[in-house]
Amino acid sequence: MEVALALIVGLLVACSIYLMLSRNVLRFIFGLVLLSNSANLTIFTAGRLTRAEPPLIPTGMPAPPELVANALPQALILTAIVIGFGLFAFSLSLVFRTYRELGTLNSDAMRLAEPRTDGKDVVDDSKTQRGEAS
Repeated sequence: MEVALALIVGLLVACSIYLMLSRNVLRFIFGLVLLSNSANLTIFTAGRLTRAEPPLIPTGMPAPPELVANALPQALILTAIVIGFGLFAFSLSLVFRTYRELGTLNSDAMRLAEPRTDGKDVVDDSKTQRGEAS
């Protein structure tokens, strides 16, 4: 079972890297979420998959009477899911605001659309190299 989960984690990381290398900012955000989910699955797998009892201690006993599941990876993953959702919501709102201001989700076009602080116009380098710019 751990081998299958390791392969799934590798596939998720590969897909997330592919999405994050895209010039589209929205795809980058989805790649970031996918990478977060693959990290959660890695933590879950590292905590050992077992069919043991829940980690509950009966009243009056100092320790559980039998083998129990590890609760730490589950708590870490739950915390990471909440933080990841907050990061996704915040970054999605930033992408939406950027799209409304600049009119594009392409990161290269965003660089050309931002205003210059020195008052000069932005010249596209590809046009300059071909001799098309004024």
